[in-house]
Amino acid sequence: MLTTTMMTTASTPCLICEAENKPDALVCSRCYAPMALIHEAAAQDRDPCIVSVIGESNTGKTVYLGTLLDMLSKRAGDFEAVPKGAYSVNLQHNVVSHLGTRQFPPKTPTEVDQWHWAYYQVAHHRHGDMIYDLVMPDMAGEALAAEVSSPKTYTVIRSLLEKSAGSLLLVDAGVAAAGSPQPDFFALKLLSYLDGIFAKKRGEKIDTPVAIVLCKGDYCPECFDDPRIFAKTNLNRTWNLCESRFEKYDFFAASVVGSLGYAHDAEGNVIPYPLHCSPRGILEPFEWVLAHLS
Repeated sequence: MLTTTMMTTASTPCLICEAENKPDALVCSRCYAPMALIHEAAAQDRDPCIVSVIGESNTGKTVYLGTLLDMLSKRAGDFEAVPKGAYSVNLQHNVVSHLGTRQFPPKTPTEVDQWHWAYYQVAHHRHGDMIYDLVMPDMAGEALAAEVSSPKTYTVIRSLLEKSAGSLLLVDAGVAAAGSPQPDFFALKLLSYLDGIFAKKRGEKIDTPVAIVLCKGDYCPECFDDPRIFAKTNLNRTWNLCESRFEKYDFFAASVVGSLGYAHDAEGNVIPYPLHCSPRGILEPFEWVLAHLS
């Protein structure tokens, strides 16, 4: 009788925020992360590696992450990836389905319980038997902005970033190339936020790898020529902070869409439509982060 009572009252800690939850809970009561994550991690018998994809709203995080996961599941390059749990396929399914009908997927809701989470087991053939258990959530840009402006607004975001082994910071290269300082300032804020999370002793640089990905490269193909020079020219504030505070960082250019079309909606707004997809530079920043994990 005592054993039965203990089993029914036992709690399960959330993989992300470590809050205690009922054993039959579907999502964490505090951060709303799927409890399936902890069950999958327990089945693998090793700690998973969290790679966070962050960036401002409308930089293309959902499209980039969905395309990356789809390429990994199709054995792109030297990678082979297996989704751990059916819920892990939802994000790539959503992105590929929308792009296949020449539409962009809808914006990620700010409500955490509506985010897509992916848990993938990734193997790299050139690294022998090395296997990475990767957790990659699709976070809303508006939620990131709210957390950066007012820390602890979104508990799940801080918990995620604290546990992240590496990050992909997405920046809108097209807007930056047009002369707007907004992408530079938002990337600067995110890096400053990461600096506060991972800060070490005075003078020591942060060794968590951060790949700054210049997204929407189809708007400014010149960013592919030399992403570092492009960043130093158009994202100089971000470049300077990386040099000062981060030990492992690099810049990459990426694009998913090959060509765009435009049309007006019922309210007269101009809406872009992806006419065809031609992924470029998607795997390289992800591969770089994995290669630089401590």
